[in-house]
Amino acid sequence: MSLAVAAFAVALAAAGAEKPLSVLPYTPALDLAAMDRTADPCVDFYAYSCAGWQKANPIPADQASWDVYGKMAVDNLRLLWGILDTVAKPDDKRTAVQRQVGDYFAACMDEAAVEKRGAAPLAETLAAIDALKTPAALARFLGRQHLASPDAGLSFGFGSSQDYDDATRTIAFASAGGLGLPDRDYYVNDDGKSKETRAKYEAHVAGTLALLGDEPKKAAAEAKAILALETALAKASLTRVEKRDPYHLKHRLSLAELQKLTPAFPWADYLAAGELPRYDLVNVTEPKFFEALAKELSTRDFADWRAYLRWHVARAAAPYLSKAFVEPAFVFYRKYLRGVTEEEPRWKRCVQYVDRDLGEALGQVFVERVFSADTKAVALKMTLAVEGAMEDDLKSLPWMSEKTREQALRKLHQMRNKIGYPDHWRDYSSIALSRGDFYGDVSRATIFENRRELAKIGKPLDRGEWQMTPPTVNAYYDSQMNDMNFPAGVLLPPLFDLKIDLAPSYGNTGATIGHELTHGFDDEGRQFDADGNLRDWWTKDDAAEFARRASCVSDQYSSYVVVDDLHINGKLTLGEDVADLGGTALAYRAWKKAMAGQKLEPRDSLSPEQRFFVGMAQWACGSTRPEEERLRAVTNPHSPLRYRINGVVANLPEFKSAFSCKAGQPMVREPPCRVW
Repeated sequence: MSLAVAAFAVALAAAGAEKPLSVLPYTPALDLAAMDRTADPCVDFYAYSCAGWQKANPIPADQASWDVYGKMAVDNLRLLWGILDTVAKPDDKRTAVQRQVGDYFAACMDEAAVEKRGAAPLAETLAAIDALKTPAALARFLGRQHLASPDAGLSFGFGSSQDYDDATRTIAFASAGGLGLPDRDYYVNDDGKSKETRAKYEAHVAGTLALLGDEPKKAAAEAKAILALETALAKASLTRVEKRDPYHLKHRLSLAELQKLTPAFPWADYLAAGELPRYDLVNVTEPKFFEALAKELSTRDFADWRAYLRWHVARAAAPYLSKAFVEPAFVFYRKYLRGVTEEEPRWKRCVQYVDRDLGEALGQVFVERVFSADTKAVALKMTLAVEGAMEDDLKSLPWMSEKTREQALRKLHQMRNKIGYPDHWRDYSSIALSRGDFYGDVSRATIFENRRELAKIGKPLDRGEWQMTPPTVNAYYDSQMNDMNFPAGVLLPPLFDLKIDLAPSYGNTGATIGHELTHGFDDEGRQFDADGNLRDWWTKDDAAEFARRASCVSDQYSSYVVVDDLHINGKLTLGEDVADLGGTALAYRAWKKAMAGQKLEPRDSLSPEQRFFVGMAQWACGSTRPEEERLRAVTNPHSPLRYRINGVVANLPEFKSAFSCKAGQPMVREPPCRVW
């Protein structure tokens, strides 16, 4: 046995109590054990549906929260771990895809090799930073570093995306970045907790600079300067609520106009260093941020910029370096900010890195193992049924004019459905992977992905591309693609269950389909037309009525307390709350239409309608640490799980009827909010 293979075997043996899976566990879409039937569903439907699950599933020490989605995601990781464990062993019989994912995983699991190298992988980059003296030199450094760094937001982000005015073409995008805290609000809020967080952050920055060799006094001074620089950038950044309006992010500039906006930053040098062409058009998402960036380049001592760059290079690289870097990053970012008490075991991190960097290669083996053609066919049938309910809704809405209705139906009819996995798998064969160089593998995979993204600029749009990998337990709607995407990982029990009656699956996956569909018509998605262009296709009166109805939802959720005295920011969560409400209503109508003419019998002392709603609620069973709740209240556009259930059913007369709830009970809202 080679030393590398031996080290890999030792790492696996020490991976902890969790073991790889050869098959995924089965839990039905309606789990009776997850319920608490002593709770009154008309008072707290979430407790009625989920209190049993919460009691039986305490939050693991390495997680900030634990819910059905999270547990499914970890089960998927454990299945992938079993696959990677096999293909990581050198064997001439491995396919090219198996060899790629296996060698990457083996390099990651070889913790002894990673520890031996320490901070050595950063030596060349740190030396380049130390040599920087001018903005032109910094521009050239960033041009190279943005390609190789796992954190593409060093100082700012530069990539590609669809043109807001013409969704058929891809153009260059320059975006705000450069912050080490989770959000700009952490820098500008003046409450006691925010001040405490900034002090903890400053201490963490100083500690990391000390790891790079700085004397403690110097590191402390540098950390203070870094915080000041980041604060200046944060103050010039848009809030998350402001970013929800795509018009705030649409600023199409020529390269000459961009250069005029940031005179201190030579874009020609930046592009040349990244071997990029001089683009005719760049969408600058936040011009004021780039003005602030240019000002800081012109006025701030360049030693501060070198310290800032050294910190951010080390921060981005920390997960792939020795424990000396991994542990303090964990203590600040996961233990302090999110309340997690233990670091995730190495196998779990390594599987996630493979999924991130070689996701469609790993996805191939996942799909072959767990996702059948029958599952895909039934999921598509359910998707079309929910779309049918949306069509019926659009045709009958009393508040929408015919002019707007015509455009809404056109958008619905042009929406594409992507189920399970891509039609064509991505080819990663050009990435030169090494079993003995984990940091190098991460860097080379990052360069591959960043060059792939930048190569899209000026090319025909690939509408078959996915933004999630097949094992992902999630789904999304893309406003500019005008498509819904449901990876294989989210179309498995207990979320999507072909073994039991359709009521819980329509309540669960049907509502998820409806949720993503409604995103095409929420406060943000409704601003894009059928072709994915940012265009106002609403009459003035219809837009005003939409805003009135949406404000009902925003006001409702803003009244809910997250933790302590912190409320939901209903303007931040509006799109997701509208999608939760509309998606559930659409799924209910689609289920009723699919079951028309059939005699539905009660099961497990639950009527079919009650089974729909319990199935709908149980995707959200879970618990969250208070620290994580606080962080999410600032950064997450989704409301806490409890309110994603109780807030929805309180607005649905179908729920009131199913459980015979009375006016005045908590789960009966008068008057109810309704958008779709």
